[in-house]
Amino acid sequence: MIPVEPGDGDPRVLRQAFGSFPSGVIAVCALHQGAPAGMAVSSFTSVSLAPPLVSVCVQNTSATWPKLRERRRLGVSVLAEDQDRACRALSSKDGDRFANVDWYAGDDDAVFVRGAAAWFGCSVEDELPAGDHVIVLLRIHALATEPDVAPLVFHGSRFRRLDDRGDLVVSP
Repeated sequence: MIPVEPGDGDPRVLRQAFGSFPSGVIAVCALHQGAPAGMAVSSFTSVSLAPPLVSVCVQNTSATWPKLRERRRLGVSVLAEDQDRACRALSSKDGDRFANVDWYAGDDDAVFVRGAAAWFGCSVEDELPAGDHVIVLLRIHALATEPDVAPLVFHGSRFRRLDDRGDLVVSP
């Protein structure tokens, strides 16, 4: 028998259990009052091919999401394995998140991170309350990929990368 604990118990145990599933890391960004605004998100999922939809989950306490949600377009960048510093910068609570991030803005004010594995130009389709987060459905309007660029992987509270065989290894 596998000893299981209540799911509504210690949040550290729940976070550890969630961390056993590897995820990619994306940046969700746009221009806000003429300057880039954005955040790193590790809960990103493809949802539908027709219509083309993806989802992200955002904490209800996010100070960045209110700046992004009303933008006409959002830039979603799938961060590459060598972009852990950009991820940390975009996750920071203080300072200029974009100071050391190589980014560009599209014609529609969506902001993209250069060197990423993929990019999506999106608009907010819907928001669904989900506990201490909101599930945001994003409609894809444009996209580009770099198939030979490996993604940044977050697993067990650490950044990891895929080796040449596709296995996960700890990033330096």
